[in-house]
Amino acid sequence: MRIVAALGGNALLRRGEPPDAAVQIAHVREAVRGLATLADGNELVVTHGNGPQVGLLAVESAADPALSAPYPLDVLGAETQGMIGYWLARELRRALPCREIIAVLTETVVDPRDPAFGDPTKFVGRTYNAPEAERMRAEHGWIMRQDGTAWRRAVPSPEPRDIVELPTIARLTDEGCLVIAAGGGGVPTGDDHRGIEAVVDKDLATALLATRLKADTLLPLTDVPAIMRDHGTAHARPIGHITPGRLRRLPLPAGSMGPKAEAACRFAEHRHGAVAVIGALTNVPALLSGTAGTRVDAVERRSGTQASGTATAAFPGQDERRTT
Repeated sequence: MRIVAALGGNALLRRGEPPDAAVQIAHVREAVRGLATLADGNELVVTHGNGPQVGLLAVESAADPALSAPYPLDVLGAETQGMIGYWLARELRRALPCREIIAVLTETVVDPRDPAFGDPTKFVGRTYNAPEAERMRAEHGWIMRQDGTAWRRAVPSPEPRDIVELPTIARLTDEGCLVIAAGGGGVPTGDDHRGIEAVVDKDLATALLATRLKADTLLPLTDVPAIMRDHGTAHARPIGHITPGRLRRLPLPAGSMGPKAEAACRFAEHRHGAVAVIGALTNVPALLSGTAGTRVDAVERRSGTQASGTATAAFPGQDERRTT
């Protein structure tokens, strides 16, 4: 089975933790214990987030007196892909000594005219209180928006349209390599391969990659056991199975579960017969067996027929294409 697994940002650095290397490496080791079970007998591609890490580098770059201008976000995205890809590859090699493992620096093509550039929504970096946020806005010209009760930097998050290294990732996967790719959604570039000041949503880029790789299963892995109906209330309960049309009607947080749900919907709609399962990294075997998590596919379980009223949200500007 071909599986694409996406590690959420909390898999590497949890809110409130110091962004020390030792903290993140400890979380990577925890994550690898779950990923190693996926690799047994399967083709596996791993993606990961980079919001906290790219935000940390952006703060350091903006404050460095030796620089005439901060490093752009595409460069910082590439730096974090290298760092996190190295950590994941190193720990996976320790867990799977007989498996070939490689991290591929990945570029994701976006449209420079995407409306997202006029409405930055992607949170990166640490949280700030209101006075701190105002200072960062004044000093660096950053867009600061509320994230819960705190404030964070918000940057443009354009739609992923293509994966530049797709043919290479496909060949490596076909040959049995465990591939780490599209970290942080991939480095955002235009059709001319020039870097673009943005951060691509990791979950949407992962759905595009999984679709183009013709994966059998997409696993958006997070720190909760499933999507919860009536989340935050006394009546909260896990959703075991849902179709894309029904899932899109649920009020899910835009900054956390919303992108994972949309990624699952897109994959299920474009890969008929395949399935996306959203759930906890610690529950990987149960997610695969169907006894845990939220399973998203385009089939109504009660009738056993194709779900009706499910609008297909195509990946913008692209048709599904051959991977080689």
